[in-house]
Amino acid sequence: YVHGGAKIATLVDYSGGDEQLGRDLAMQVAATRPVALSAAEVPQELVRKERDIAAAKAAESGKPANIVEKMVDGAVQKYLKEVTLLGQPFVKDDKQTVQALLKAKGARVSKFVLFVVGEGIEKKSSDFAAEVMAQAGMAAKA
Repeated sequence: YVHGGAKIATLVDYSGGDEQLGRDLAMQVAATRPVALSAAEVPQELVRKERDIAAAKAAESGKPANIVEKMVDGAVQKYLKEVTLLGQPFVKDDKQTVQALLKAKGARVSKFVLFVVGEGIEKKSSDFAAEVMAQAGMAAKA
């Protein structure tokens, strides 16, 4: 699936369902940019970071420790639903998750890949005039 003037492309490996389901799943990945397929596949470093953020926020509430822990757990679970393909609300029907959609269609996703044009490329900034002067052996005068 290619989206946004060929700036975003996705591949979804799935079984079951039909071609439209595949297109919808690929569109979902392009639109929501999930980090992983399921909660178990989210890098632990991201989960730890989110847990630390939630803990700091919950600690400010002044509530008892057991309540704070439940608030942190709830925030982490919410985060995992947002960043996993299976946990996200389906973009065409936000009343059901992608996982519920797949179950209803008798389909299964094994993996997905998201490509974004220019992502991961660092643009080197340079002053062309200074570069020419340096190559010509002339120092730029300040």
